[in-house]
Amino acid sequence: MDAQLIAFTGVAAGMVALPGADFTVVVRNALASRTAGLASAVGVAGGLLVHTALAVAGLAAVLVTMPVLFRTVQLLGGAYVLYLGLSALYAIRRRAQDGSGPPSGAPEGEPERPAPREFGRALRQGFLTNALNPKAPVLFLSLLPQFVPDGQPPLPRTLLLAALVVVLALIWFPAVALLVDRLGRWLRRPRTARAIEGGSGVALTGLGLALVTGPLLR
Repeated sequence: MDAQLIAFTGVAAGMVALPGADFTVVVRNALASRTAGLASAVGVAGGLLVHTALAVAGLAAVLVTMPVLFRTVQLLGGAYVLYLGLSALYAIRRRAQDGSGPPSGAPEGEPERPAPREFGRALRQGFLTNALNPKAPVLFLSLLPQFVPDGQPPLPRTLLLAALVVVLALIWFPAVALLVDRLGRWLRRPRTARAIEGGSGVALTGLGLALVTGPLLR
């Protein structure tokens, strides 16, 4: 039994499941439809694939040795998360003004019709929300070597660990999206949906502001 692999699985599962911008984006899109929720979940996993690949290749070390590049990527990521948060809050305000209800999936009893544009938008949101987080590859760069046993070639082992992170993301985030869709009849009630979307908008706005102002205050 590989004790280090088991330990890493526990650590990685905790990292993936930790609520943050990724979780918020998946929930918000899953409220719109199952298709959007699953697309954003796959996008988040794609972002993690980029981060773990960078860590395995050692390219994440460049972010550590080049603070300007690190802060530039951090500003871009923060600006995008901030944009998502403000967009959610603006959508709530606009619907309140014109009297329309919150976004909802297909009516009960009717099959959901995936819209290519909706799928692509949600996939892009999930991917960029994760991929533009510059702290992630640095975290993986420092974490993966800790679980490489002495005497083992580092490349195959880190590839295995990186793949495990992506697999966990492909399990967790689609499960979140499906759970939100399963509870959709209750979650999409106007008052509940407004509360969830408003909360996600505030959370994303706060995360975006923290990411944007962090580099500027240093």
